Amino acid sequence: MASSNPAFNNPAFRDERAVRSYPGGARDASLVPPPASQSADLAAHAQLEGALAGPPAGAIETGRMTVEDTVHKTLALFGVLVVGAVAGWMWTMAGVTAANPRPSIAPMLIGALVGFVLSMVVIFTSRKKIRPALIFAYAAFEGLFVGGISAFFEFLYPGIVVQATLATLAVVGVTLALFASGKVRASKRATKVFMIAMVGYLVFSLLNVGLMLFNVPLAGGAFGLRSMEIAGIPLGLIIGVLVVIMAAYSLVLDFDSIQQGVRNGAPRQYGWLGGFGIMVTVVWLYLEILRILAILRGNN
Repeated sequence: MASSNPAFNNPAFRDERAVRSYPGGARDASLVPPPASQSADLAAHAQLEGALAGPPAGAIETGRMTVEDTVHKTLALFGVLVVGAVAGWMWTMAGVTAANPRPSIAPMLIGALVGFVLSMVVIFTSRKKIRPALIFAYAAFEGLFVGGISAFFEFLYPGIVVQATLATLAVVGVTLALFASGKVRASKRATKVFMIAMVGYLVFSLLNVGLMLFNVPLAGGAFGLRSMEIAGIPLGLIIGVLVVIMAAYSLVLDFDSIQQGVRNGAPRQYGWLGGFGIMVTVVWLYLEILRILAILRGNN
């Protein structure tokens, strides 16, 4: 072999610079294209160096939940809800004439039934997969219900919708400000009391609806048991104030869950659940305030 020849043991042959400088020798390594695998490694290395030299990736770039992104999702859902509410309002009042001064209850019924079904699907399937399309569909049908019932109450008590809307925004704003300042926080004990109160309120509401549907004499007045008076005060007002407090605390739970999700690095898609929870609570708060105002104006 050539390596056994003493002539090839000359240092000149072992010096790469000499070989490159010799006419006909190997060309400069910098002029020879690297293999494909080496090119890929160099490209990956350059990309990594560029990433390290740039600004650090934020939560959005890493697909994590952020407060800003959740706010945007919540606003988008409320936008769909408002559009649905406008459609429900127009549908409810479309057939009202001097000869037929009765608003349609179809938007309320359709929106309530379909919205309830969609909300159950969202709640019980979100552990496996979050479907924004279902949440948007819920917002649309919930808006249909809100628009229908708002038009109905506005027909009976002109100006009540503006009052209820302003009161709802006030409660939401105050609750958010108190939570952001750290003066109000969710606690295990308060949450237990809240859950017990929610079960009791749900039982009362179902009982009251049943009595009203079957026209039981015990349910007097337009609001059933809520129309009963205790020391001259309608029961509906007492319950309504308690429910508004419950809804405000439910907002605190919604804000707290979003904060915990951001802090724990939850996937970005969970922002849809945060928006869904806030939307459900705000609609509940609005409807309760609307009913309180109707009871007050009905007594007047």
